[in-house]
This record gives sequence, C-alpha cells and structure tokens, in this order.
Amino acid sequence: MKSVHEISMLTGVSARTLHHYDAIGLLKPTEKTAAGYRLYDDDALRRLQNILLFRELEFPLKEIKAILDSPMFHPQEAIAQQIKLLELKKKHIEGLISFAREIQQKGGYEMDFQAFQKTELQQYADEAKKKWGNTAAYKEYQQKTAGKTPEELNAASKELSGIFKQIGLLRHLPPESDAVQEKVAALQAFISKNYYECTDSILRGLGQMYVGDERMKRNIDAAGGNGTAEFAQQAIAAYCSGK
Repeated sequence: MKSVHEISMLTGVSARTLHHYDAIGLLKPTEKTAAGYRLYDDDALRRLQNILLFRELEFPLKEIKAILDSPMFHPQEAIAQQIKLLELKKKHIEGLISFAREIQQKGGYEMDFQAFQKTELQQYADEAKKKWGNTAAYKEYQQKTAGKTPEELNAASKELSGIFKQIGLLRHLPPESDAVQEKVAALQAFISKNYYECTDSILRGLGQMYVGDERMKRNIDAAGGNGTAEFAQQAIAAYCSGK
C-alpha cells in the first residue's frame, strides 16, 4: 500500500489532484487508515496509470471515468488504443516541428494551417470514447445506479460477492454441471437486474475479465476461495456455449 504522499512522489500527481480524483469517483483509495489517510494498492496504481495516459491524450476526466468504469472495458484493448493515439499525437507534433523549422529557415510566415489539423487523431479518439464510454450497457448502468445511495450500492456489491461465494463452494463439480450452471444463470440475472442487461456476449466478456483483471480476480477469489474466478470463467464459457 502507498500513501498519497508516496503516490505523489512516484507519479508527480499532486495530493490535491488525488483528492479530487477520489471526490469525483475517478480513483478511489483502496482503503483508509483509522486516521482517514488514503492508501492505494497496485490495482489502484494501474488505474492511475490508465488515467494519466488518457490525460496525456487530453481526454476529459468525465470521459476517462466513463471509459474505465465501462462494463466492457478491457485493459489490453485499451493500451493498444492508447499506443495508437500516442503514435498519432507524435506524428502530429513532428509535423508541427517540421512546419516551425520551415518557417524559421524562410525567416517569415507561411499562410498554411494544414499542420495544425488534428482530424486523424480526433477521429480515432472519438472512436475510442464511443467504444468504451457510450455503450448501451454503460448508459443503462448509469441509469440504474444514479438514484441509489452508497448503502444500496454496497448492499448490491455484497449480494454479488455472495453469488461468487456460492459458485466457489461448487468448485469440486464440473463447470458444466446443472448446479453450477444454475448459479451462472443467477449471476447473469443479478447483473441484468442491478446494473445492465447482461447478454450472453457481455457475460462471456465478463468471464474473461474475471481472470484477466487482477483486482477482479482477487476480489472474486476472496469471496469464493482461491480458484473461484477461473472456475467462474469456465462455468460462464460452458453456459454461453450451451445456448
């Protein structure tokens, strides 16, 4: 765990900025000490890294939050997009440098503003925002959680953990067994009721995230025992393939 001061020293992000990120729900601390000091684990640092990459690309904080909180967000796909965007930004900056040097060499001004165009960069950025932040699932998630109190959201989270606990208790059975598949159906129904319409396609994607996202994997294993996340992913794959 790292404190706000340590995070600030490590990343250059000010304590004031970290407090603001907490206040708007962009980067919540992993836990707080008895004295109220914020502490961040490695998963929080990975999220901060994503935030900073998107900030380098001039994404507004609201859009970054929508992307990172999207039910369909996938870290590996996101980093590929970030690399592409950074490459386009590099190309744009190199074009500006060349243009400025040309002006310097000629000793005058050029009535050419083509170098300032960001069309390609903007188009790709818009595609990234649309993919992660404007999905129907995310919009539905916003609608369903907008009017809920923190207590209600916490209760839903605990109920979800309870489902994973039940799945974990069945790890001795084959993933495709009826008892396990019933729990997967209950998981899908719970997500649809409380967060967004959990189609088979979305459920399959979530199953992959359960093993691919370290924070998710750790939380699920904490609820159901070691190996629960991987078992849940296998059960979900069997559930979706059987339809």
